[in-house]
Amino acid sequence: MRLLDEQYTDTPYYGIRRMTAWLRSQGYEVNPKRVARLMRTMGLETIYPKPRTSQPHPEHRVYPYLLRDVLITRVNQVWSTDITYIRLQSGLIYLVAVMDWFSRYVLSWSVSITMDVGFCLEALEQALEGATPEIFNTDQGAQFTSVDFTGRLESAGIEIRMDGRGRALDNVFVERLWRTVKYEDLIQ
Repeated sequence: MRLLDEQYTDTPYYGIRRMTAWLRSQGYEVNPKRVARLMRTMGLETIYPKPRTSQPHPEHRVYPYLLRDVLITRVNQVWSTDITYIRLQSGLIYLVAVMDWFSRYVLSWSVSITMDVGFCLEALEQALEGATPEIFNTDQGAQFTSVDFTGRLESAGIEIRMDGRGRALDNVFVERLWRTVKYEDLIQ
């Protein structure tokens, strides 16, 4: 159990299968059922994105997702954004990033201790200083469906698209960025 706890501290994104494989590589003959039982007994849970993190405001307009069969062929064709949280000892901080889909380049980012639209607009303004996309894709969170955010995009002549409900893979490039930042870079 000590080894399991130490490895979990180093790699909290390891699930039962990866933890079992790691223990076997250390010379322990364990099976996934035993590892699952031990992790449950110790109160260890794999860290991964949980569902329902994005809630739309009931009065805000939601735009359709029309990028399923669109071929992304150039820079500034499609940008996207998303918010994640990072747990600290004293609470949470929120991180937003604006990313170009073709180059997978992070155009801007901003950090806040509250989930308001202000820091999202700050990141958007920083990104728009350099260029303007044809299409901007977000999730249906209240920050991105707000009149302030959508109004800024519409005033710049940018087409707005939003992910479907519960469809994290519609914005897979930013989700992959969060996985790298949170579960591989910040842990070390």
